[in-house]
Amino acid sequence: MPSSSSSSSPSTPTNNSITIISKCTIHPHKSSIINSLKLSVSDLPMLSCQYIQKGVLLSQPPQNLIPLLKLSLSKTLSHFPPLAGRLSTDSHGHVHIICNDSGVEFIHAAANHLRIEQILQPNCDVHPCFKSFFAFDNTVSYAGHRQPLAAVQVTEIGDGVFIGCTVNHAVVDGTSFWNFFNTFAEISKGAMKVTNSPDFSRENVFISPVVLKLPAGGPAATFSGDEPLRERIIHFSRDAILKMKFRANNPLWKPATANSDPNESVNGNGYGKGNSNGRVNGELKPKSEISSFQSLCAHLWRAVTRARDFVDTKTTTFRMAVNCRHRLEPKVDSHYFGNLIQSIPTVASVGELLSHDLSWAANQLHQNVVAHDNATVRRGVKDWENSPKLFPLGNFDGAMITMGSSPRFPMYNNDFGWGRPLAVRSGKANKFDGKISAFPGRDGDGSVDLEVVLAPSTMACLELDQEFMQYVS
Repeated sequence: MPSSSSSSSPSTPTNNSITIISKCTIHPHKSSIINSLKLSVSDLPMLSCQYIQKGVLLSQPPQNLIPLLKLSLSKTLSHFPPLAGRLSTDSHGHVHIICNDSGVEFIHAAANHLRIEQILQPNCDVHPCFKSFFAFDNTVSYAGHRQPLAAVQVTEIGDGVFIGCTVNHAVVDGTSFWNFFNTFAEISKGAMKVTNSPDFSRENVFISPVVLKLPAGGPAATFSGDEPLRERIIHFSRDAILKMKFRANNPLWKPATANSDPNESVNGNGYGKGNSNGRVNGELKPKSEISSFQSLCAHLWRAVTRARDFVDTKTTTFRMAVNCRHRLEPKVDSHYFGNLIQSIPTVASVGELLSHDLSWAANQLHQNVVAHDNATVRRGVKDWENSPKLFPLGNFDGAMITMGSSPRFPMYNNDFGWGRPLAVRSGKANKFDGKISAFPGRDGDGSVDLEVVLAPSTMACLELDQEFMQYVS
């Protein structure tokens, strides 16, 4: 049996129509051989971000589900001992993960009145039940000084089960989160050896002597979390994304100006007229192909900006996180445990963004991503060291979009022993107007699901935008 201690066992109805059956602490199967890990330049800014909340919906589970998951979680923590630890700030102000085997929280809950068909209705807002399927709501990562760094909530519904995982964002990024989740599923299915062992080395440029000064008692979230929001999962098929990618890489038109020749906007093949200096219709062509995901992001950026109905002079920002593991030289292990991400903002005026076609917006995103090489990553670290600060998560001027997660994350590689997930969903954490998360489509065919969080009025306009909706499945 796993090492665990019970903290609550009576059935307790909640305001979210779920019943908490039991709570306990799960400890690692084996004692940690790691003493501590220092938080990096990429970890520290996340202390004001809320815990990551992601989970999977699965079909009807086996009878012995809870004992199986408790034992599997205990074994998984032996491979990820930092998650069973706590944060600690030393006398110099450096924050560490103390790998003391304190354990993680395990919650068994039930919502037997809910059924899969009911909570996965197509073309609807995300069902509110998912917000009650996770622990540590509204908890910023600094709280890991006094409470668990992770929690697993298993909620049984009428004909399935939801396994929701909540992990401190100063301890993991999306890459590390899904490696933990995948390993948990792998061990639950009976694997004797894990596929991707985490790398706990702390020998890269992100490990810094610089101290981030924090307010007494720790930081608060940088966004209110109180505004009304709507949330939808919007599905884009592989074919639709390929059509957007084709448009992004083949400019079709350029807005007419007083000095332009309208006959030069397209050539006989329907492609933009090019010339020998690498320009099409006066715009600089990308040196490499614009990716499918950059094309999709550009499509969303333009549509949300149209829906927000700003004046042309308003500045709009599309911010996306990039994995720096493969960008550094020498490269960092792909299974490096922790945060190793940086944020890339792309800025344009509303008039500039909407007067050009999709290819222009996609090229702006593409050029910024391509430019984010080893030198840029290292420059970003130095900039932070010169002015240490928390990550400003939110939509501060009303015109921002923040893209998180990634369709490359192996979210559906989570067969706990009775089948692949039916859906991936997230909780309340880190959501505000303009927060988007990208998930792979369930079929693994190159399709993408965007979890779109917007102000109700913006979402309503987006749903009526034919230019946007023509690509939505």
